[in-house]
Amino acid sequence: MNALANDRNILLCAGGTGGHLFPAQALAKILTGKGWVVHLATDARARQFVKGFEPSRVHIIRSATVGRKNPLAIAKTAIDLAIGYWQSRVLLKKLKPACVIGFGGYPTLPPVLAASRQGIAIILHEQNAVMGRANRFLHQRARGVVMGFGVSGKSGDKRFLTLGNPVRAEVLDAAKKEYNVREKADVFNLLVFGGSQGAQFFSKIVPEALALLDDGLRARIRLVQQARVEDQQELRHRLDELNVEADIAPFFSAMAEHIGNADFVISRAGASTVSELAVIGRPSILVPYPFALDHDQAMNAAGLERSGGCKVIKQDNLKAQILAAELNNAINQPALLAATAKQAKAAGKPEATQQFGDLVEHIISGGSIADFQVR
Repeated sequence: MNALANDRNILLCAGGTGGHLFPAQALAKILTGKGWVVHLATDARARQFVKGFEPSRVHIIRSATVGRKNPLAIAKTAIDLAIGYWQSRVLLKKLKPACVIGFGGYPTLPPVLAASRQGIAIILHEQNAVMGRANRFLHQRARGVVMGFGVSGKSGDKRFLTLGNPVRAEVLDAAKKEYNVREKADVFNLLVFGGSQGAQFFSKIVPEALALLDDGLRARIRLVQQARVEDQQELRHRLDELNVEADIAPFFSAMAEHIGNADFVISRAGASTVSELAVIGRPSILVPYPFALDHDQAMNAAGLERSGGCKVIKQDNLKAQILAAELNNAINQPALLAATAKQAKAAGKPEATQQFGDLVEHIISGGSIADFQVR
């Protein structure tokens, strides 16, 4: 008898970055609570992000990025994907999952394609406001696509359903903490981060902006900043020169807690970041990554800005003088920040994770995404 086979198995597939894996991790916890045995198929990059999964249920599948033009690179990509496809076929025959759920990224291609050939129910999740290339290729094979923000041109398609992005339990815990309305003279907790790998741009612009503030204002700032390993020493040196108290690291495992403690946030606009800022309810300046092929971060941030929950500034427009002025206003207008925090929280979808779990069971039981009743 196959030891892994279980009629309560579900396989999640996600690219090996935090943006893809965090929603998968959130859904896994809900499904596990419902009695399902959740496995994860991903790539080797994922090792630092898979703490929410039992190690024996994490399966590394060979994959590669599609789109390179070099003939040798194309040949290697084809070989990697072919190997990943056969690895996935073997894994699916062992697990016999009731459903396969893809969270985007090229590592989802082999297992979702294999699941399609084996007639297994497939659900996709698109975290961004612009559908990624892997999901665009795969979505015709799925029973439905759950959207984090809504995808342009898909709002009338009954196979697409906007529920929001699943957020982890620690984000929901942080959301229980009400935004603290500061007095002008209070400590100002500033959080700066740039996604799972940090942002070189912020390591340069933030100290430049802080240097332009009055000494009295700057002395009240308590900074938590994510920075690349190679940028940390210079950033630390510059902040020490400015006498700014700072916690600097390349990765914060307790990021939700840091968001909950923040008076103000400056960050990129990845889908998980925007969703977590909204669910927790914190005011922010969002600086979309300017080199994204589909400008997905700009689209992710646009909805939150329309709701009044953040301010979006293009990287090319964010000079040190402008950021200094924004920080000056933020520190001196606590009531305005509190109002922005309230608008951000009103735009959040803390129920998305539970609803996604309910939808998975609905589809496994024979229902369709079109007749799923969102509560």
